[in-house]
Amino acid sequence: MNTHWLNPGWKCLAIFGWVLASSLASPLRAQEKDKYVSPYKLKFRHPVQELAAGFNLPPWNTPHDESELPHAKWYDREAEKKLGSWGPVARQYPAPAGLERRNTTWLQDRVIYTASRWIGTPYQHHHIPDWDPPAHWPWQKVAYGKNSKGVDCSNFSSFYYNYGLGVKLDTGIHQQAERTVVRGPGGRGQLRIQVVQPRSYDEMLKELLPGDLLYIKNRQGRVGHVIMWLGEVGVSPDGTPLVLDSTGGNHVDSNGNKIPIGIHIRPMPRKSWYAEDLSHAHRIIPGFAKIEPGEAPPPEEGGADESFDRE
Repeated sequence: MNTHWLNPGWKCLAIFGWVLASSLASPLRAQEKDKYVSPYKLKFRHPVQELAAGFNLPPWNTPHDESELPHAKWYDREAEKKLGSWGPVARQYPAPAGLERRNTTWLQDRVIYTASRWIGTPYQHHHIPDWDPPAHWPWQKVAYGKNSKGVDCSNFSSFYYNYGLGVKLDTGIHQQAERTVVRGPGGRGQLRIQVVQPRSYDEMLKELLPGDLLYIKNRQGRVGHVIMWLGEVGVSPDGTPLVLDSTGGNHVDSNGNKIPIGIHIRPMPRKSWYAEDLSHAHRIIPGFAKIEPGEAPPPEEGGADESFDRE
């Protein structure tokens, strides 16, 4: 099977089956990229141009459509009073065209590729990653040190499943970690989520699949964080398993460099917080093969547990 490589922190064009890198369009993400060069790569099993299918069309083709709230109203006084520090909520994205014909590895690659488009985005308690509030806007203090574009862990996981596959999860970390029936692609039907509970690190390595969501406990023993397992799609120089998430500091890469705050690929070694405090995992992608009729409750809006971060 042909593989297609992507160096994290870059967007790409696939020519003759290989991925060529160019700097990300977002100036903020380009600045983050300039400060930090990741040793990790993504090896997709499908051509990147196939994984990006539809992203050049509305509503995917502009950050201004990340919410149903018109962009002209994102920063007005009424929005400030009503939305507060969280900002606009994410829209319900449609199901990708031809979704019913796609196989499991394409769905896995698609959701990972989708999430990778925001690598370098800071950590903020916002609902959508490209909402960029002005300086006077209310702000929930985070380790990034100032307000900016950004998104927290559970809003991020909800967003990339929504943007890439049309499945919008709860954005509150506790609701997302507990709900096992959600609305299907495009908000239609019911999709059942499989709960995976590996009992040891070695079992985790055998059982987890690319695109699985892993829920991590905080100091109080409650689920406070979510990460995405990259599996065979993530390639590390030292063979350490990799995840993709939005989080704070105290994560070091295989070169011994500190990984910046925000959305990045991170290692998950045996003695890491992620491995030692894993609660359970959610496997969403198999549910696409058997969407059931009926309605599931709408996703609840919330965010990450602010006490989770081990900084």
